[in-house]
Amino acid sequence: MSVKKVKFEYEKATKNSVRFKEVPEEGSAPIVGTLYVQKWYAGETKTIEITIDKKD
Repeated sequence: MSVKKVKFEYEKATKNSVRFKEVPEEGSAPIVGTLYVQKWYAGETKTIEITIDKKD
């Protein structure tokens, strides 16, 4: 089992969602890349963090 926290920063707003760009840890490749979150949930936030729990 592996748990990873991934941070994202606001990139731009689209019609119904907000696009966030992953901020990878220094020296590593992005895990998710781009993440779209619906505007009704994202609101005006500029940063979000998600947790990925990989079940082996």
